[in-house]
Amino acid sequence: MIVIADDDPAICTSLSLLLKREGYRTIEFAQPDELMNFVRHTAPDAILLDMNFTRETTGDEGLKLLRQIRLFRPTVPVVLITGWASIDLAVAGMKAGAFDFIAKPWNNQALLNSIANAILLSKSNIAADSDSMTRAQLDKSYNLSNIIGKSPALMEVLKTVARISPTNASVLITGESGTGKELVAEAIHNNSPRSKKPFVKVNLGGISQTLFESEMFGHKKGAFTDAHTERKGRFAIADGGTIFLDEIGDLDPASQVKLLRVLQEQTFEMLGDSRPQKIDVRVVCATNRDLPAMIEQGLFREDLFYRINLIQIQLPSLRERGNDIILLAENFANRLTTANNLPTASFSEDAVQFLKKYHFPGNIRELKNLVERTILMSSKEEINADDFDKSVTVAKKTQGQLLQFGTLDDIERHTILEAMATYRGNLSKVAQTLGLSRGALYRRLDKYEIDYEH
Repeated sequence: MIVIADDDPAICTSLSLLLKREGYRTIEFAQPDELMNFVRHTAPDAILLDMNFTRETTGDEGLKLLRQIRLFRPTVPVVLITGWASIDLAVAGMKAGAFDFIAKPWNNQALLNSIANAILLSKSNIAADSDSMTRAQLDKSYNLSNIIGKSPALMEVLKTVARISPTNASVLITGESGTGKELVAEAIHNNSPRSKKPFVKVNLGGISQTLFESEMFGHKKGAFTDAHTERKGRFAIADGGTIFLDEIGDLDPASQVKLLRVLQEQTFEMLGDSRPQKIDVRVVCATNRDLPAMIEQGLFREDLFYRINLIQIQLPSLRERGNDIILLAENFANRLTTANNLPTASFSEDAVQFLKKYHFPGNIRELKNLVERTILMSSKEEINADDFDKSVTVAKKTQGQLLQFGTLDDIERHTILEAMATYRGNLSKVAQTLGLSRGALYRRLDKYEIDYEH
């Protein structure tokens, strides 16, 4: 049963008809006292609450009711309805425990998706079937084979992925650079009902403000000077599937507004075309930046943060994953030797201890580079601690050294690789050191086919 709380009969009727067509039972309340009396005695599947519940209120009563509902029914999801003029009020509601907010005039499909996600996530959190699963059981039931490890920290991530994948809820993946955010995003997609549809990856840090609309929404022929043909945007390509927005923290303020509108209304307009196009995509975002701190500094929109952060997955650093370091190292070694027809490489006990004690500020990416470089340098079937130590020393000695190559492209590529090694894949520091913007660095990384997966 879905509760509709609004004093406007037209809104109640409209929402009730929409929900009943989808098979939901509904009950409507026009008075706060009647709503709270019902909630005290009955647990509905979800509540649609208008923040301006009565015409005299400025939204304070809506927040008060939300807090009372959360007190009596903490597991019942509440979806807020608000106008664009009171988005700040909706954000306050999200902080008070609301599941989601829908802006008026609402998009029917967006509202239905929000209700469905709220109910499904609420039930999955109560059931939590995956919480007691071992790694072997998770692998049998879910497609997680690309994610190596079984440490407690990683198991929490995998259980969350298993629990939320069947929903359409937006997900924010956070963690240090090199912790495997893209792999987790792919795992969410691969275990969802959208798995047969596109998984579209977008590095927002590599898209300038002037190109954002064209890249994300597409353009019609003749929309601007160089638009010689019509081009599909990333959202259109991802329709029916999942769009992975990496480096969401690098998005400029103007583009944040445009993205928020699309996520809220689930429609967009191609450049040069005034007709809105509907989309059906799941949004998974990732960042290694501190978005709450950016909000405090006025660099990231708080309403966008709550829109993309219905579910948050914090990835552990490699140094928090214990013996996963060895499992990953063995995996990288096997892949390297197999791909290059080399003898199988193993690690001595002192090599294992070296890897466990090493800090790995560059996380999984740094571990991969260290293992591969050491195997190729040593040409031994058993790698020991000295081999790893020599590999680290060689890497440090080459930092800042510029080899004399034949072309400017060769020199530029080598300089970027050296900076990547020096700062262990921290793209912000690499860009700052080289005097490049993040977007310019991404374009060069793509040009020279330099790996920078997160």
